[in-house]
Amino acid sequence: MCGIVGYVGKRDATPVLVEGLHRLEYRGYDSAGLAVVHRGRLQVTKTAGRVADLRAKVQPATKSTIGIGHTRWATHGEPNEVNAHPHTDTAGRIAVVHNGIIENAEQLRDQLTAAGVKLVSDTDTEALAHMIAAEIAADPTLSLSEATCRTLNRVEGAYGLVVLDTKRPDQLVVARNGSPIVLGIGESEMYVASDVAALVRYTRQVVYLEDGEVATLHSGDYQTKTLTDNGAPAAARAPMIVDAEAGDYELGTYPDYMSKEIHEQPEAIRRALRGRLDERFATARLGGINLDARELRSIRQVKFLGCGSAYYAGQMGAAIIEELARIPADAEPASEFRYRSPVVDPDTLYVAVSQSGETSDTLMAVQELKRKGGQVIGTVNVVGSAISRETGHGILLHAGPEVAVASTKALTNMAVNFALLGLLLGRVRDLSAASGDRIVNGLRNLPAQVADILATQTEIAAVAHLYAAADHMFFIGRVRGWPVAREGAQKLKEISYVHAEAYQAGELKHGPLALIQPEMPSVVVIPSDDLVAKNLSTIEQIKARGGPVIALTSVHDLPDSAADAVIRVPRAEPELEPILLNIPLQIFAYHAAAKLGRDIDKPRNLAKSVTVE
Repeated sequence: MCGIVGYVGKRDATPVLVEGLHRLEYRGYDSAGLAVVHRGRLQVTKTAGRVADLRAKVQPATKSTIGIGHTRWATHGEPNEVNAHPHTDTAGRIAVVHNGIIENAEQLRDQLTAAGVKLVSDTDTEALAHMIAAEIAADPTLSLSEATCRTLNRVEGAYGLVVLDTKRPDQLVVARNGSPIVLGIGESEMYVASDVAALVRYTRQVVYLEDGEVATLHSGDYQTKTLTDNGAPAAARAPMIVDAEAGDYELGTYPDYMSKEIHEQPEAIRRALRGRLDERFATARLGGINLDARELRSIRQVKFLGCGSAYYAGQMGAAIIEELARIPADAEPASEFRYRSPVVDPDTLYVAVSQSGETSDTLMAVQELKRKGGQVIGTVNVVGSAISRETGHGILLHAGPEVAVASTKALTNMAVNFALLGLLLGRVRDLSAASGDRIVNGLRNLPAQVADILATQTEIAAVAHLYAAADHMFFIGRVRGWPVAREGAQKLKEISYVHAEAYQAGELKHGPLALIQPEMPSVVVIPSDDLVAKNLSTIEQIKARGGPVIALTSVHDLPDSAADAVIRVPRAEPELEPILLNIPLQIFAYHAAAKLGRDIDKPRNLAKSVTVE
């Protein structure tokens, strides 16, 4: 969940590290630091503040051609300067930055204390620096890579790790187990980071480190080996070219990344649809899932696995698939999946959903499925990410880089891609060509319809400002509107910190109606389906108890008097309307958070890519 950057080469390392950390701020963090080797000595700079604070503290005269940097999201110990990374050994020779959690850290710290080592932080990471230093002290002939491997063989847990030794100022040692690490290959220089966002300004040529691999980086080359198998060389992999430019991570004229990404959705949808709609046969082309028509017909159930917004997108996808393909489909939080000892059906298609492709809970669900012989594909936004490599095939979201913690365009592209999957599964079964053609046309219309919604942002913002001061809000939906309501509540909670709860409209009278009062606004999602009358009845129940109502609807003839405020979206094909209904709730949450003065791109306590359990 934290950010890692490392550099070895010929240019001044400090600006590279600071810029890289700045590019990783979206991942969520509470402190930052860097370490470089200057005139043979380790120079460490840390702060409990933001990267801008770190930049102000760095001494411009401290030139170095090697260094490591880190943004920390606290797991062990409070967020302060002492607990910030990098951590060093007592002599200041070894410096370490680390993502993940060392599960046996307490035992390792006790062993170090018993050996006379004075620990200065509360972190699990500090133990690693002392242990690597101890291995070298015990056997000075060890390479830094060997000392790191010996240390990691005593470690339990997840890590993305970079190690710097002042006595070897020409190399970095990198290791991965469960936390993403990517190597960047430049001209006589090497980079390492936890995300390609930190690298694309300098190189687009990357290699993703696999779990259980250790790499040694010099300015002109790198070598990888396995932590097990007695340090045997790892299988050679050709570098990948990242499909992103440094400009993709620039704000341009937008005040923040969430606003930028909300407005990028029409083009993101176009990218997701490009080359995937087959007008001739009224179906979808999804060659990445690597299943032919016979294999698609053998699927008896579809289950989506994701966390947070990816889970709610999976619920939208499940509803679309049941409607179009007429096979059972549902969604489940990936964080719960492996702990309930799931029954894995070989005729079920499991779809692992993750924007980053590195979400730890989802990755572990994938690994559990593979152990049990499940058929699983990935739906991710990052080529070469852990889930895409683990599954081997799936659907690329094509949303483009998403920086804000709260997902917008990636979530929308998830739902669009699930509609494509539903269309494909439906057409190999009983969905008629006419119905398939209807969905194809409906998908083609989505970018323009989303653009129309974005053009009403001022009106939606006015509604958001009106209700931003509420302490609690309800989001209510039925059937197609239910996952939209859940995602709407999620967005409001995570960026505005307003308590929001989603509820199925039919369940409102079975308990939650007791909470309705004038200070409790309710957002009621009303698609243009055969449940409009029932949704209007729900509104009347809320209004009868004094609760303010915001109606979100695609019903054109719904009068303005039906609710205290009405937010409208264009009519779409019924199965696709949840995609459009979701957009105004992103805008609503954004403007409520802006009204309250929140840090919209970096909400408290959250991170973009959750790589710890």
